[in-house]
Amino acid sequence: MAKPDITTLGALKKSDYRPRSIKQELRENLIAKIKKNESIFEGIIGFDDTVLPDIERAILSRHNILLLGLRGQAKTRIARLMTQLLDEYIPVVKGSEISDDPLQPLSRFAIDLIEKMEDETPVDWVHRSQRFVEKLATPDVSVADLIGDVDPIKAATLKLSYADERVIHFGLVPRAHRSIFVLNELPDLQARIQVSLFNILQEGDLQIRGFKLRFPLDIQFVFTANPEDYTNRGSIVTPLKDRIESQILTHYPKEIDIAKAITDQESSIAAEQENSILVSDEIRTILEMISFQARESDYIDDKSGVSARLSISALENLVSAAERRMLQNQDQSTSVRITDFWGVVPAITGKVELVYEGEQIGPYAVAMHLVDEAIKEFFLDHFPDPDKSQKLGEKDPYGITRAWFASGNHLDLLNDDNEKDFRTKLDQVQGMDQILNGRTDNHEMKYLYKELILHGLAAFEVIGKNILDSKFSFSDPLAGMFDDLTSGEDI
Repeated sequence: MAKPDITTLGALKKSDYRPRSIKQELRENLIAKIKKNESIFEGIIGFDDTVLPDIERAILSRHNILLLGLRGQAKTRIARLMTQLLDEYIPVVKGSEISDDPLQPLSRFAIDLIEKMEDETPVDWVHRSQRFVEKLATPDVSVADLIGDVDPIKAATLKLSYADERVIHFGLVPRAHRSIFVLNELPDLQARIQVSLFNILQEGDLQIRGFKLRFPLDIQFVFTANPEDYTNRGSIVTPLKDRIESQILTHYPKEIDIAKAITDQESSIAAEQENSILVSDEIRTILEMISFQARESDYIDDKSGVSARLSISALENLVSAAERRMLQNQDQSTSVRITDFWGVVPAITGKVELVYEGEQIGPYAVAMHLVDEAIKEFFLDHFPDPDKSQKLGEKDPYGITRAWFASGNHLDLLNDDNEKDFRTKLDQVQGMDQILNGRTDNHEMKYLYKELILHGLAAFEVIGKNILDSKFSFSDPLAGMFDDLTSGEDI
């Protein structure tokens, strides 16, 4: 829609424009979208039955909103998408610092200008994308930043006394008049600063350096907070919390498929990578299982959360690990392998907060443990549990492979093995074709599953696995023990 061609107050009065509050504007536009069955929060996945209905109910109730959840749960994105429920353009008094409505002016500037120019008062139009103000709450945020202060330079320039309200320099909140104002990490805001928001939320007063202005600001407030910050690093003062009408809890994806959809949507994969590198659904599932394992791990602080950004960064690293190998071997294409997960460690270590036990073994070891646990879980989804098979006295499905390694054979899978060498090595391990037993007719998947069998058996200590520099070495678990004993005798 093009910007309206109305440029004066007189022309605006003759149009069909009628003032309405931003909360009423959001409410009416939401109602229209619901009636038309239109998508409201495009790109938000996994909240259809939980968070989004609560958001819609809050908007219909004309409430200010507190989004409470751990990091990486799309709180800020939801707030930004609320701008899509605003009118495309709204009229403002041209030159106004606070986007005054020409038919309902608030600031002294707009009131004086309309009194002077009447119907010739110039009118401008503001797009909805400009009606979004965001501030990260930090301990150094001041009342002047949020509310405003007296500006001595303005007083000197305009030759006004400090008793004239025109010397006020408005802060972020007044400048968000007729807009959505998002204050992120609210508990980090000092209590005395939170107090400055009381009257704005309830009575509409502004108090700036002795000026008490009846200033009915029209703002849709959206606050965000992390539950951990809420209790430890700070708190939301009770009177302020009482004035925020709707508190909505966000959450992480509850299902692997939802997590995969989020990662696919948010990851940045280059076009040439997509064309030359196959990332199978099995690999994507293992990748998401890492995040799920991290959220349950005893080594990681569950109160700090494990952001969805872990999976997003990990997928990008995973594809790049396969691309690097492909380029080194001058191959035209390749598939992501399980050994490529070694390359996602940097994406994991920077996304998790370790508890004491995790710090003791170190971030690298924790990251590798999460990868191993994810592979182990995925292995059990597709193959029999080696421990249970033996306990039940059943025929060991892994007997041939176990015997092959027990005979002194070993297998070294290099991170940078070319396709031919990689497949040749896997094919030499006896018994794996019988384990697969027609589970897949896809030639590419055959080698992925063979690699999975090795890592799975290693997870259950049926065979041994060592990570040495840039290779995974699989062998009989007792071989390494005897080697250690032998080397000890030599000493």
